[in-house]
Amino acid sequence: MNTAERFSKGIQTILLVDDAECIREVGGECLEAMGYQVLLARDGKEAVEVYKRNQDNIDIVLLDIVMPNMGGGEAYDRMKEINPGIRVLLLSGYGTDSQVTEILKRGCDGFMQKPFTMRELSRKTREILEGEFG
Repeated sequence: MNTAERFSKGIQTILLVDDAECIREVGGECLEAMGYQVLLARDGKEAVEVYKRNQDNIDIVLLDIVMPNMGGGEAYDRMKEINPGIRVLLLSGYGTDSQVTEILKRGCDGFMQKPFTMRELSRKTREILEGEFG
């Protein structure tokens, strides 16, 4: 069994937003191995720009909370203005419970605490996507 077969397979497009280059690289490669198309952004400002250009193709955003230039909370709000139906999974190793709770109250679809396994990420991503498409 190869790595991709152990995870939920996906065909959708994911925007992965994280200021840590290693997470963008490794996460992007793993998500592609699972069958997803992956777009990358290194901070909230870039995420909003990428989302504006590709909103019709992006099915879910995996969004870090603590980033330079524009944090995940503000980026989420701006992307939600562009598309009120946006699907977003928050990711954070540093975000406070109050930050996470506040963003979830504004309509975000879920949260995962770093570090997490790719299997956990795959499962949570599928749960959110199947809620919309399943």
